[in-house]
Amino acid sequence: MSTPHQTGEQGRRRYPLARPFPSPGLLIVHAYRELDIALNGDDAQRKAIGHPSKLPRPWDPGSIEDPPMRAELWEWLAAVVEWVNTEHVWDPSYLVPPCWPAHPHLVHEIAVLADQRQKAGQAIASDALEEWHRYALPAFFDRRKTRLRTACDSRHHDWPARPAHVRFQDANEHRARQYTGDVDHHRHLLQPPDQTQPGPHLRIVDGHRIDPQTGEVR
Repeated sequence: MSTPHQTGEQGRRRYPLARPFPSPGLLIVHAYRELDIALNGDDAQRKAIGHPSKLPRPWDPGSIEDPPMRAELWEWLAAVVEWVNTEHVWDPSYLVPPCWPAHPHLVHEIAVLADQRQKAGQAIASDALEEWHRYALPAFFDRRKTRLRTACDSRHHDWPARPAHVRFQDANEHRARQYTGDVDHHRHLLQPPDQTQPGPHLRIVDGHRIDPQTGEVR
């Protein structure tokens, strides 16, 4: 049973007053380390990790193809969402809904929010964390309210844009024809003009055929 010192009047645990930001797993930490090498390492280190464009980026979930690393990413983002809801939300209209994995736009934005908070918390000065509090977090809350409104505050609703998206997908063939037509048009514009001249031919004047080369009337 909780004592008054353990639980506040609103039901939230009173201590600690500020919970630490969730730490990512070892594979995500390794991904960050390789990205740091790509940015700050010497030539030998950069060569060892391969081309930077191929490195997984925790702030871009689609760039992570390794299943264990993806599993770690989802676990970390789930912890980040719970942390944000607990540490930074008082008005329930700002809560990240429990069905956030079913909303791709939230998945992408939460990954960026987590990445920026992770980096800000590791900085040796408070400037980056102030930027996160002042701009990144409020902007995320505003977009969350605008895009979801109250559709998922109490229960998850199906994707409202699904019918329009199905119509968009059904028009793929029509769009492909338009793309092809545009490319063919510009390909034709770039072709060199036809330099061949038509050969001489006989002309008919007053009922007679005249050879254009010799002028002979036939």
